[in-house]
Amino acid sequence: MSFIEELEDLESAEDFLQYFNLDYDQPVVHVNRLHILQRFHDYLQKAGDSMPEEETAMKAVYCKLLQRAYQDFVESDAQTEKVFKVFNSGIGEAQTAFVSLSEIKT
Repeated sequence: MSFIEELEDLESAEDFLQYFNLDYDQPVVHVNRLHILQRFHDYLQKAGDSMPEEETAMKAVYCKLLQRAYQDFVESDAQTEKVFKVFNSGIGEAQTAFVSLSEIKT
């Protein structure tokens, strides 16, 4: 089975971390699993065309990027890292919306 095929069988952040034989703190992963996977995905996208084609080299890059994504949430938190759009809007900022009278009349 190829490296990419092996990755297709992985489902959780823990699966990825174990596959790459990376040490991790379960409470960090429990709270940030989706953020870690999204950041990993973002790093892979940025690597894009510079990704090596040879599987051993590619696996090393994937491992490095996953370690980096995990470490982002060891050293910081989801709100600070702003991985998902919900964290990019200012928390506590007033949100305005216009609703016309015709929309609320029944």
